Amino acid sequence: MGANAAERLLQHYVDNFRRLPWRSPPGEAPPDPYRVWLSEVMLQQTTVAAVTPRFDRFLESWPTIEALAAARDEDVLSEWAGLGYYARARNLIACARAVAQRGGFPSSESELRQLPGIGAYTAASVAAIAFGRPVVPGDTNIERVIARLFGIADPSRTEIGRLAGSMILPGRAGDLAQALMDLGATICRPKRPACGECPLRPDCLASAGAEPEAYPRPKARRKRPLRSGTAWWIEREGCVWLVRRPSRGLLGGMAALPGTDWVDDRAGLAHRPLGTINHVFTHFTLELSVAEAAEPAGDGWWQPLDRLEGAGLPTLYRKAASVALDARGRGQRAAA
Repeated sequence: MGANAAERLLQHYVDNFRRLPWRSPPGEAPPDPYRVWLSEVMLQQTTVAAVTPRFDRFLESWPTIEALAAARDEDVLSEWAGLGYYARARNLIACARAVAQRGGFPSSESELRQLPGIGAYTAASVAAIAFGRPVVPGDTNIERVIARLFGIADPSRTEIGRLAGSMILPGRAGDLAQALMDLGATICRPKRPACGECPLRPDCLASAGAEPEAYPRPKARRKRPLRSGTAWWIEREGCVWLVRRPSRGLLGGMAALPGTDWVDDRAGLAHRPLGTINHVFTHFTLELSVAEAAEPAGDGWWQPLDRLEGAGLPTLYRKAASVALDARGRGQRAAA
């Protein structure tokens, strides 16, 4: 792929780049690596629209890596509530403390990968965008653009990295990474790509073959197994009993309703629940019933119902609380 294609892509980025709070406009000094790292961790499995306001809130609370490193685990986990994939939050805390201890972020991809919770993608993103290192992250949007550009139906990550790396112009690694990300997000979309607006169309083999959506070939999805369990709603004097989940495992360290273990059949469901919800995790679907109980279970605290939003409940337990509160409201209306 010639340098002209990369130049056209970079010019398109200069003219059309998305203004995001963790970015620096093209031609300006690179952004603070703390902002790049924080945004990349937040954006894993989460949309830009969902992350943007939460990113701003995080920076208001912890404007520097040192401030985040000094924060209480509970405060960070509470602020993370609703973003999902909660192992990211625990890794975020561990990484912040490791970076603060060493006096700042390392600049190389290999050193970044040695930090807690930083994988190949995040390391390449921080190295390229914050430090200008000549690497390209394996972002899903980037993989799709490169697969279509070079006409590869089943690309490996190594192949994507090599081909994308061949497009890096001197001093423009960060701009190229973000240009490819933006192109995949706005023009080279999975469905109905806007090929007529694409600066890479003259060189794109998938577009030339009139089958851009065929690249890359979709991967077969595994069927998620079903698990079940019960969450207990224990209410007293305008408060509900909450516990904190074990630090390891799903939703580790997060505030939660007490409940049963999650088992691989429907035996974990309550006999007469207030309601039942379904929640999809990465590797399984959970059917969770919500049932009333009389006495507190486990070590926890009474959370006032009028301050329930401030408890830092993850999405699963916010759904469960809504079920219980809706059922209570129906009961009160029936009694009236």
